[in-house]
Amino acid sequence: MPEIEHVPNDNTLLGKYDVGKLLGCGAFAKVYHARDVRTGHSVAVKVINKKKLSTPSLISNIKREISIMRRLNHPHIVKLHEVLASKSKIYFIMDYIKGGELFAKVAKGRFSEDLSRKFFQQLISAVGYCHSRGVFHRDLKPENLLLGENGNLKVSDFGLSAVKGQIRPDGLLHTLCGTPAYVAPEILTKKGYDGAKVDVWSCGVILFVLNAGYLPFNDPNLMAMYKKIYKGEYRCPKWMSADLKRFLSRLLDTNPETRITVDEILKDPWFKKGFKEIKWCEEEEKEEQKKELHLNAFDIISFSSGLDLSGLLEESGKPMEDGERFLSSESPEKVVEKAEELAKAENLRVKTRKEWGLEIEGRNGNLGIGIQVYRLTESVVVVEARKRGEEVGVYLEKLKAFLSEWNPTQAGLW
Repeated sequence: MPEIEHVPNDNTLLGKYDVGKLLGCGAFAKVYHARDVRTGHSVAVKVINKKKLSTPSLISNIKREISIMRRLNHPHIVKLHEVLASKSKIYFIMDYIKGGELFAKVAKGRFSEDLSRKFFQQLISAVGYCHSRGVFHRDLKPENLLLGENGNLKVSDFGLSAVKGQIRPDGLLHTLCGTPAYVAPEILTKKGYDGAKVDVWSCGVILFVLNAGYLPFNDPNLMAMYKKIYKGEYRCPKWMSADLKRFLSRLLDTNPETRITVDEILKDPWFKKGFKEIKWCEEEEKEEQKKELHLNAFDIISFSSGLDLSGLLEESGKPMEDGERFLSSESPEKVVEKAEELAKAENLRVKTRKEWGLEIEGRNGNLGIGIQVYRLTESVVVVEARKRGEEVGVYLEKLKAFLSEWNPTQAGLW
């Protein structure tokens, strides 16, 4: 597998993406425009330098961002298509959003109330979707909202997101994060907070900015600004309608217990005007759940003993101490069928058989092996074999030969 060290100097990433101009830089990553060589479609490539992931918390953030973005599929959320890796870098392949940041547009002048409402409706649609799947963004701001070619909003940057698994026994999150002007007052108390409620607060600040053209809470002195946030001290401009002012007062309620919820937002008269709710198709949801069972190129690269991913892998992605993984171009059903056929030829007993896996053991109990197959693409699968006993290695070598030699480079994977 070719190692990609300098994207700008080698503009073809793993033979899959022609990388173009730099779109933006951050502390740990650079984002480039690229073209999918198979489809010709534009994508954005976020390049993370693994050497800069110097602490366990940064590594944890990247792992969590990958896990979260892979489970989200919504018209108003930037889609993560796949993750690739080399020895020194990780590559997020994402939607390319041509319109840039919403921040840049509002910086040129405030929006009308109707346009502000349109963007806010799209934002709440995405945020509500995230919350329903146990994901809390925690850093919502105009800089993390992008505009597509059709003028629709897309939520991006889930690097500070949290999931339900991070909630402590008290039912709250405790990590202090976010952008000062957009943080909810309860975060400042350091006593814990509800992820959904702080996202709603940030949405309220965003709505204010869209229609007012400036921040509700702002001061050159950070502590003075925090004091305003804690007390909920802000002034609405004279052009705001009474209905919008009333709505903002519920969004920017300093008491999280009485602050409006996403469900209540959806029923609010100001919000509902012209709102077209996005119905999530159950069939699409089932397809997304199926995809979670499939492996992508990041998982395959993770399995390679020749690559050190510096602890970025989940338990299932670490090199196997009790077995091995290999690739096959056979279908999952065919792999299981051949594994069973070979087991019988080798006088082994098939203990249990399931759709994409089986358990095999020796007649005298001297060995045991579990075969599980995962789909990578339409034409490639990963065979995972967990073993017990010294004689298993012979069976595995025969199985690999039985499935025929297969070279991943021929499939254009790397």
